[in-house]
Amino acid sequence: MHDTRESSRTTQRRDRLLAALTLTAGAGFAIGLPFALKAGAEFFLPTAAALVIAIALVPVLEWFERRGLPSPVAALVCVLGFLVIANVALAAIVVPAVAFFRLLPERITRIQHNLAPLVELYGTLVRNANQTLSKLARLPVHTTTTQSAVAPPSSLIELAATSAPAVILQLFFGVLVVFFFLSGWTGLRRRAIVNRASFGGAMATARVIQTMVDDVSAYLGTITLINLTLGAIVAFAFWLIGMPFPLMWGGIVALLNYVPYLGPILAAFLMALGGLMTFSDLWYALLPAAVMTGCHLVEANVVTPLIIGRRLTINPVLILISLSFWGWVWGTGGVLLAVPLLIILQVVVGAAGKPDIAGFLFERGALVRHADEAAGFAP
Repeated sequence: MHDTRESSRTTQRRDRLLAALTLTAGAGFAIGLPFALKAGAEFFLPTAAALVIAIALVPVLEWFERRGLPSPVAALVCVLGFLVIANVALAAIVVPAVAFFRLLPERITRIQHNLAPLVELYGTLVRNANQTLSKLARLPVHTTTTQSAVAPPSSLIELAATSAPAVILQLFFGVLVVFFFLSGWTGLRRRAIVNRASFGGAMATARVIQTMVDDVSAYLGTITLINLTLGAIVAFAFWLIGMPFPLMWGGIVALLNYVPYLGPILAAFLMALGGLMTFSDLWYALLPAAVMTGCHLVEANVVTPLIIGRRLTINPVLILISLSFWGWVWGTGGVLLAVPLLIILQVVVGAAGKPDIAGFLFERGALVRHADEAAGFAP
């Protein structure tokens, strides 16, 4: 009996040491990984974007393969189709947007005229507040006027032109990653399943792969359809109220709606800026932003939960954390990839199992919770 107890204590100390080493190594890896991803953004960002796009295109690839196309041919068709659609969409947004926002320096006077009532109201409130505070504090109030120069938007075009070679190389690299990933997808999935040592492991691997593909493709496909519909409705509404380039504005709304929470706010700001540049009446100038906000509220609170909520539920706190993290690591590209990467991470962690950090810290010192212990706490 004494030997059994001694052996149990030795095993527990060994398990706790291994768990401590694993936890320490994991914490170091988690701390160092974001800085490595940020430092190597020129490689990791196009790679991650290409993998997400490739995973989303897997159902299309399999559809072509079921109709007899070889994998390389099907992959090439998927890549070319995606590039054509992306180029048409970007051309419909970027070309008129550049032409429109080049007029910003010329429209500053109109914007100031439209905002004059709000500025005057704000100035009146500030003066009244300053007078009240000066009477209470018996101190003179000094007001200063500052003027800021408006930089022409052409500088952004020049900046993009100077960085074009790097962007072209990253785009070419991403296209190659998508093509080779799709062309070798069937064989890669077969090897990942067949090479497992047990039937249970093979089934678990197949389930994880299929769940990851289904969730990512379903999310991106459904969100794309919703965003295109939202953009078309906004474009039609803008055409009715006489807003120039309605297709451009609809495209901007559809594109920014891929970014949860933050994208619609930026879109509303751009709609307000466009309205102030276009119309002379303040309230009519704010109508585009009001129309876009109303359409977004219906989409975000009725349409999207009704369609996506049945299949895929993501914690809003995790979405905000993912947006903040990937935005810090990769900027705008990271923000666009935040939700798909979160979905992939959720699938992998859900299949691999979450480490029992609380059990390691406060109970037996192991990072894995045994099935019999978990069943003992089950209601």
